[in-house]
Amino acid sequence: MIGLAGSIGAGKSTVAAILAEAGCVVSDSDRLAREVLADPACAAELASWWGPSVLDASGAVDRAAVARIVFARPEERTRLERLVHPRIHERRARAFAAAPPGTPALVIDAPLLFEVGLDRECDRTILVDAPRELRLARVRSSRGWDEAELRRREESQWPLDRKRRAAHHVLVNDADLASLRTRVLDLLRRIHAERQVAS
Repeated sequence: MIGLAGSIGAGKSTVAAILAEAGCVVSDSDRLAREVLADPACAAELASWWGPSVLDASGAVDRAAVARIVFARPEERTRLERLVHPRIHERRARAFAAAPPGTPALVIDAPLLFEVGLDRECDRTILVDAPRELRLARVRSSRGWDEAELRRREESQWPLDRKRRAAHHVLVNDADLASLRTRVLDLLRRIHAERQVAS
């Protein structure tokens, strides 16, 4: 199993898509979290904790309102993780159990892979990284964030140096898509070779 993490704005989702194109079964933790939060029972639980302001007019979870709470209050973030993570794990386990024979790899795509200990479930981990100025340009363009917002988001995660030390492989995404695809597929082959040597 491969764990995939990334510095913010480095292109982790693009790497995940390339791995999926290569036949890997990729479990997208962000997508699974959205599915969990869309569950009416989960929405009701969050409203009981934080009041109706965390729901939108349709009664669905307002993810921006939840983000404001959990980024400002770490203990509430921990509380949310205790609710959401077991449900994500159940969905991921079902997807991996259904992987067809010959699947090149099972991939956990998780922004907080190291922070929540998911790396311990993986044979190999990949950190997608890029120079800070490039990452800032990307999040400005795609998410409308300024440098202060990027810094705030980064401060809620492990420092990048710590992630780099923790990862088995650091994949730098500082060129075009074709170059990135080549790097990803080369790394996938290296990981398979490492597994064969280990076995």
